[in-house]
Amino acid sequence: MQPILIKKTSPKELTVTWDDGHVSTYTLECLRDICPCAGCKGETVLLREYQAPQAERTTPGRYELKGVEQVGAYAAQLIWGDGHETGIYSWEYLRENCQCGECKK
Repeated sequence: MQPILIKKTSPKELTVTWDDGHVSTYTLECLRDICPCAGCKGETVLLREYQAPQAERTTPGRYELKGVEQVGAYAAQLIWGDGHETGIYSWEYLRENCQCGECKK
């Protein structure tokens, strides 16, 4: 499954059209809050867990999408207005987090 189009469709939404015809619309708030990077989600390294601190949701620019860059043939890197750009959103992760009624079943 691959996206054929990724487009910011409103100041607060990003839409992904997939090669199987499915269309996913994400709020920017949702995408930023589910950022998969270690700094946001935590990680386990050498059997030690790093717990990410609670996100400060009032940071200016936190939910402002500045850009989207493709990473190889498997993901997108989202660049946020608060300078955060380390999250790599795989196509699988994006599809798993689709908010439409069909996917939420």
